[in-house]
Amino acid sequence: MVRKRRTELPSSGESSESHETGSGRGGTQRPPMQQPLQQQPQQQGGGYQGGGGRGWVPQQGGYGGRGGGRGPPQQYYSGPPEYHQGRGGQQYQRGGPPRRGAFVGGHGVSPGGGPSSSPGPELRQATHAVATQSSTYGKTSETLGGASSSSHAPDPHPDVSETIQQLSIQPKTQPASSKSMRFPLRPGQGSKGTRCMVKANHFFAELPDKDLHQYDVSITPEVPSRGVNRAVMEQLVKLYRESHLGKRLPAYDGRKSLYTAGPLPFTSKEFKITLSDVEDGPGSARPDREFKVIIKFAARADLHHLGMFLQGRQADAPQEALQVLDIVLRELPTTRYSPVGRSFYSPDLGRRQPLGEGLESWRGFYQSIRPTQMGLSLNIDMSSTAFIEPLPVIEFVTQLLNRDVSARPLSDADRVKIKKALRGVKVEVTHRGNMRRKYRICGLTSQATRELTFPVDEHGTMKSVVEYFRETYGFVIQHTQWPCLQVGNTQRPNYLPMEVCKIVEGQRYSKRLNERQITQLLKVTCQRPQERENDILQTVRHNAYAQDPYAQEFGIKISERLAQVEARVLPAPWLKYHDSGRERDCLPQVGQWNMMNKRMVNGGTVSNWICINFARNVQDSVARSFCHELAQMCGTSGMAFNPEPVLPVVSGRPDAVEKILKSRFHDVVSKLQPQKKELDLLIVILPDNNGSLYGDLKRICETDLGIVSQCCLQKHVFKINKQYLANVALKINVKVGGRNTVLVDALSRRIPLVSDMPTIIFGADVTHPHPGEDSSPSIAAVVASQDWPEITKYTGLVSAQAHRQELIQDLYKCWQDPARGTVHAGMIKELLISFRRSTGQKPMRIIFYRDGVSEGQFYQVLLYELDAIRKACASLEPNYQPTVTFVVVQKRHHTRLFANNHRDKNSIDRSGNILPGTVVDSKICHPTEFDFYLCSHAGIQGTSRPAHYHVLWDENKFTADALQSLTNNLCYTYARCTRSVSIVPPAYYAHLAAFRARFYMEPETSDSGSMTSSAAAGRGPGGVRSTRSPGAGAAVRPLPQLRENVKRVMFYC
Repeated sequence: MVRKRRTELPSSGESSESHETGSGRGGTQRPPMQQPLQQQPQQQGGGYQGGGGRGWVPQQGGYGGRGGGRGPPQQYYSGPPEYHQGRGGQQYQRGGPPRRGAFVGGHGVSPGGGPSSSPGPELRQATHAVATQSSTYGKTSETLGGASSSSHAPDPHPDVSETIQQLSIQPKTQPASSKSMRFPLRPGQGSKGTRCMVKANHFFAELPDKDLHQYDVSITPEVPSRGVNRAVMEQLVKLYRESHLGKRLPAYDGRKSLYTAGPLPFTSKEFKITLSDVEDGPGSARPDREFKVIIKFAARADLHHLGMFLQGRQADAPQEALQVLDIVLRELPTTRYSPVGRSFYSPDLGRRQPLGEGLESWRGFYQSIRPTQMGLSLNIDMSSTAFIEPLPVIEFVTQLLNRDVSARPLSDADRVKIKKALRGVKVEVTHRGNMRRKYRICGLTSQATRELTFPVDEHGTMKSVVEYFRETYGFVIQHTQWPCLQVGNTQRPNYLPMEVCKIVEGQRYSKRLNERQITQLLKVTCQRPQERENDILQTVRHNAYAQDPYAQEFGIKISERLAQVEARVLPAPWLKYHDSGRERDCLPQVGQWNMMNKRMVNGGTVSNWICINFARNVQDSVARSFCHELAQMCGTSGMAFNPEPVLPVVSGRPDAVEKILKSRFHDVVSKLQPQKKELDLLIVILPDNNGSLYGDLKRICETDLGIVSQCCLQKHVFKINKQYLANVALKINVKVGGRNTVLVDALSRRIPLVSDMPTIIFGADVTHPHPGEDSSPSIAAVVASQDWPEITKYTGLVSAQAHRQELIQDLYKCWQDPARGTVHAGMIKELLISFRRSTGQKPMRIIFYRDGVSEGQFYQVLLYELDAIRKACASLEPNYQPTVTFVVVQKRHHTRLFANNHRDKNSIDRSGNILPGTVVDSKICHPTEFDFYLCSHAGIQGTSRPAHYHVLWDENKFTADALQSLTNNLCYTYARCTRSVSIVPPAYYAHLAAFRARFYMEPETSDSGSMTSSAAAGRGPGGVRSTRSPGAGAAVRPLPQLRENVKRVMFYC
């Protein structure tokens, strides 16, 4: 189909995941890039004059942050806390050809697909033109980065064609045609490792040979509810299928599009449909509703092009054809189950499990059709999510507040909690017999029910709610001291006492879960691989696609067998430890090893340290002996650790954290300063449930006092465990500037495309606030390796940016300074300078791992961020353009890999999962582009989720083996444990950095619950410190600056 007007998703859920997918890399984002790039004027002399922040000299006093337009905006910091689920959307569900025209950041593409290679001199020549265009940088940066004086966040979907025209960096070669802007083609498949077979939860779907037609649907009066639209269309098909629709069974997306397998016997037709309000039950006083439906021919969906794409003979996925097939396969489950995004849930698909506070989990399945090397594939996975229990409202509130609510009146905090939980929830009334009228809650009344009155006639006669219910329905309200629910709209509110309302079944809870609820939900979703595989197969059989009338109508046939896929298990790398240990190097076994008989390759020094104890139950003597054991373990592991603290252990109250930290720090400084010494480490003992204490402590230490700290929970202090101490020692070592281990191949310069020339590896991520935190900023983090050729030590920077903005705004910044002229700054430049300072070399190659990007944003993120990398390099010196490989890392996908034989002990780890190092780059991967699945970690519980790596740009010409091995080997260099991790460490560290930065925001009251230590360790900030702004367009408050001595180390570990 040729129309580009709409990019709506086939999903009937409202989740953001599905919308990202639908808008894809095309549709409205498809840029008409036929315009030639504008030639920029060159500066006289080609050099950079003035103190404009050019060259490899670090900028003084920090550098620009978000929204900085006309002056030095905010500081960033070093830095990277625990990776939790990455984001990223569906693979390959992209909205049309992203690849048009000349590319921004330099490099056109040869008609064959991959970036065209050109010899060095040509690159230097091309970049010389770039590097001297200092006059254009300011304007360009404003166009791309929103660095205007008004500090407005840039539109997350800028007009790409406009952007292209204003880009200042010239391509090495002009593309042969407007279609040649492509992601790199697969450079062949990898061959390294031990070959094996695995099963994937992809089911082959036969491409139908039907003639697909699309029709526009307009329903008047318009209703926002897809459910009502579907009911109207269902009625229309029931009444007119035989007589007017040529016996066709159409598939409907719930919005504006209808699809048929073959033409309808008209090009445009109007229907009148009457809908009786079935929801209200018999005896409803509501009149029937009438709708006018116009169905009008729009276009034909071309399955021929989809076939060509699957065979690799066409570059772009015909998005519309894929969308039709997706809608067809969603039609039946949408009528049976509750759709949420691309998933379907029902209490019939598995046992409901209570999650606490009025919530329960429902089981369901995820379903998505996608193009792969084996052809069309239906990806099916098991899923669970939280729904609101269909309880009487009084009972829901009792559970929510976790107490007998009749015992004492509601406090203001109670009311806020109830209002937050119930806003937007649908309830039905129970006081009118069979007539179960439904309403949506919009708020709570500020007065108690007994005080509420309302006008009953035009003379303004007032009646109390209590009286009205008694007289009209014979219903005596018991809880008159409680507020009423406000339903309907806020202009004309209706009052309903809580006790006459029951929550309607089937409403998903979309707000943030608390720690206990998350734990309960994880228990439900955590399934051993064999159990999960069986459930997936059972779901496919239960869905009975062969009997699905819609699949039959459109000729879609789905296999009932899991795809058998060729895989390879990559070998683990040798790791180097210090020569003074009994074991100088180590070969990990099944993704893990330990520190026994080994010493850190570079042990850090801790000469001066103190301990503060905030746990009331831990006595000073216990704290002292714990610190002694920890110091001993650090020494054994290879650090130079003074067994005695500078000052004795001191205890303090958690509510006086700032006062205690500052007074103790003052005492230490007074003692050490005369000797010209500094405090190296603060050890802190925290209560197990410590609220916002952890976050406050990190903020004060890292942005105010300039101390690195190590927190330990009281449960570990009481039960001293050698393994725990060894892990804490690993963290302390990197926080004080040491390194735990390095790759043997890195030391012997044997890593392809890394060891041969100075190479910097970046990791980048953006973390967004939780649902409900509707004005908190998003936080971007970028880390970069600092120790080539070993690549294990990373410095990081973070910055706040506009709410839910995915593009990293501060990679490159440029502004005019009255004294210094044009100032170039940003995260990339700062990290490149830092690399040069620590290695003495300029990076000649950049490998950029980008986490957190969904498929629909691939093109946009690459366009914007690669350009920022180019400009940052060009701002350092003329002709400086290192080659770039840009790889997206995704964890939020639904592909799972299972051992071919669950009983074969040689093909599984202890948890029953596939072996660490398992890589797949065939059959279930993209038909033509360079992507692969890598399960780099050993499973602990549940089913391992492989990471998906997709190469969006590659000037370094990686082979499949080289990139897969590098990525797998890096997963063994993660500093915080002796295990290989599930995603590449630079991306993991970037996530930790962004997570830590949430604690740095100014503390404000947050109703999202308190921060627990376990959340602090990884899942998400509880007492989120939000920098709330009056509106989305308002400036984002910069984060406080990190102290220089903290910035230099991996303090975030």
